[in-house]
Amino acid sequence: MLAGALAVVVTAGAIRVSWGGSYWVFGAVVGVLAVGGAAAGLRYPLFGLAGAAIVVAAVAGLPREPGPATVLALGVVVATAARHVEVGVPVAGLVVVAVGLGAGGTATVPVLGAVGWVAAVGVGLGLRALDVRRRAAREAVRRQERLELARELHDVVAHHVTGIVVQAQAAQLRSAPPASVRGALAGIEASGTDALAAMRRLVGVLRTPGDAGQAAAPEELDDLLDRWRGPRLRRDVATGEWPAEVRGTVYRVVQEALTNVSRHAPDAGSVSVSVAADGPRLVVDVTDDAPAVSSRPAREGYGLVGMRERVESLGGVLRAGPRDAGGWSVRATIPL
Repeated sequence: MLAGALAVVVTAGAIRVSWGGSYWVFGAVVGVLAVGGAAAGLRYPLFGLAGAAIVVAAVAGLPREPGPATVLALGVVVATAARHVEVGVPVAGLVVVAVGLGAGGTATVPVLGAVGWVAAVGVGLGLRALDVRRRAAREAVRRQERLELARELHDVVAHHVTGIVVQAQAAQLRSAPPASVRGALAGIEASGTDALAAMRRLVGVLRTPGDAGQAAAPEELDDLLDRWRGPRLRRDVATGEWPAEVRGTVYRVVQEALTNVSRHAPDAGSVSVSVAADGPRLVVDVTDDAPAVSSRPAREGYGLVGMRERVESLGGVLRAGPRDAGGWSVRATIPL
């Protein structure tokens, strides 16, 4: 909007100097309407305005249209449409360019309109390519986090199923049970063995080379905090018999939050890590006291995207953002 207003003023001044009189008024009015229309989200009426201005300027002997301000407004609209693959808007812009070239030939103003259209389409397509790449990267992070959680769940379930099979086998070896019980135990053993075989086949697809696939234990979280070499660390970490997938998620949330502190808030004075049970939920809080003005990225990073995917897959909630008192907070609430 500011750039459009500046273009209107500069163009009006240039026309007043070169043409004299009040020739600048028509171009200024068209430029103001075009910039206002672009700011209001108008599209096809904007092209109608530009086309009409070209015709009026050619018939009345006024400075050629569309002027720089109108070209800028049209460029914004065309670039936005190209970014979202709305073909009709760039085509309408091309029609305006063709009308301008037909009325003014290869004069500076019509050529400026053509160059502006090409630049707008290029910018829009470039932004679309960046959007597609960013969405693909975010989806890859989410998919990787889901696979990692699936691998951890496989290991946990396989451990418990193995225990069931072993106990069924042991029960059959004890003093001869009744035939009905022996049949039931044999069925449990067979079903457990089949389940383990199926899970091993599945994990062969999910597992990557060198992947240990073990959920983080509470002592590993303590080791992570002991290795911290950033701002002063305050910890209040509860322990408990939490499910393995919850322990792994807690570890990954704390790890990612501390990594973000070291990257984006090295000037923080202290970092606080809290892990506490709150009824049927486990609450993980990682906060720092970095100054309000910091290098925190405006867009959520891929690490937090992965953590959000992991927490939400367990039915939890992850929130990350600036604190009112300054600094940053990452808070995960995970059902137990």
